[in-house]
Amino acid sequence: MLTREFLLKADCKTSFGDIDEALLWSCEQRAASLAATLACRPDQSPVWIFGYGSLMWNPIFEAEEVASGRLEGWHRAFCLRLIAGRGTVTAPGRMLALKEGGMTSGLAFRLPESRLHDELELLWKREMITGCYLPTWCELALEDGRNVTALVFIMDPRHPLYETDSCRRTIAPLIAQASGPLGTNAQYLYALEQELGKRGMQEEALTRLAAEVRALQNQNTAAR
Repeated sequence: MLTREFLLKADCKTSFGDIDEALLWSCEQRAASLAATLACRPDQSPVWIFGYGSLMWNPIFEAEEVASGRLEGWHRAFCLRLIAGRGTVTAPGRMLALKEGGMTSGLAFRLPESRLHDELELLWKREMITGCYLPTWCELALEDGRNVTALVFIMDPRHPLYETDSCRRTIAPLIAQASGPLGTNAQYLYALEQELGKRGMQEEALTRLAAEVRALQNQNTAAR
């Protein structure tokens, strides 16, 4: 599993796998992206991060508060071609992102203001290795009735790794076989399924996808 210590020490050029230098963002590009995002901070209220994938079970950053939340206007989709971490260029998988439309339930993390830049810098190193997401300030409805503004990592449809076809028949075989330095693509999917189930946030489409990936893996095991 990705750890805070690993991420702090990681060399983005090598630690996550072989990433094309044309896609890899430099430290300077990540810093500029973070600065631009903070410059658009709506106000001086606490900064929240919305986790809808691995941030839910492995956030790594320090948070002063965690709450369930709902994001309107966006839905989960495995629309990011995965060539590092849990996939490779020759056997790519699919990573989760957000596409327009629908609704997403997840976790909101309130970051400590005193450590805000350090925690966000680490988050950018984790999420923005290739600059594939658009960090966006969105309104989030928390389960206790509060509305907060949170940073949300939304898929950039202009990015070279964006895939328009994220239907189950297309992505299930990719997820079933992909693996990389951080583990398998299927492990990620199963962890997400488990986390959503634990929190009462099950999504039928994701449950069906996980079942199909399991079936494919069982077929592959039986064929060996």
